[in-house]
Amino acid sequence: MVQKSQSQSTASNLRTDSAGASIATILAEKGGAIVQISTNAPLTEAMDMMGQNRIGSVLVVDEGVLKGILSERDVVRHLSEKGTDGLQTLVGDVMTADPITCRPSDPLIAVMQAMTDGNFRHMPVLDGGAMVGLISIRDVVKHRLIELEYDALRMRQMIVG
Repeated sequence: MVQKSQSQSTASNLRTDSAGASIATILAEKGGAIVQISTNAPLTEAMDMMGQNRIGSVLVVDEGVLKGILSERDVVRHLSEKGTDGLQTLVGDVMTADPITCRPSDPLIAVMQAMTDGNFRHMPVLDGGAMVGLISIRDVVKHRLIELEYDALRMRQMIVG
């Protein structure tokens, strides 16, 4: 009879939750830092913020209320239409208004599906109407891959016994 080592124990190798990760899991790891700008700011200011912070989008907020999101894609599309004259445009005229949002309690897989279906890479996270973070598709995919690795390990352990 083969004796199992501690490393072959499901309890020692796998997480105990079966529901999968939520958005709160991502925010707990990456933090809830939010880079934001006003609708009345010039586009160049938003571009500088994205460059300095090495990020692909900023939340557009007026008086604490989420108005939209400005992504690199929005900027490129606008400048391709307007040329360099578009640099002095206000953020509110270029942003994506009323973006789709999620809650910290939302399951990772549902948010990934919404981002894929909507063809966008960044999603604001709201909790009771208050902004608590911003997640990217990279964040979601990273955590989903971890879940899949755990699932594969669980299956291998079931087969091996």
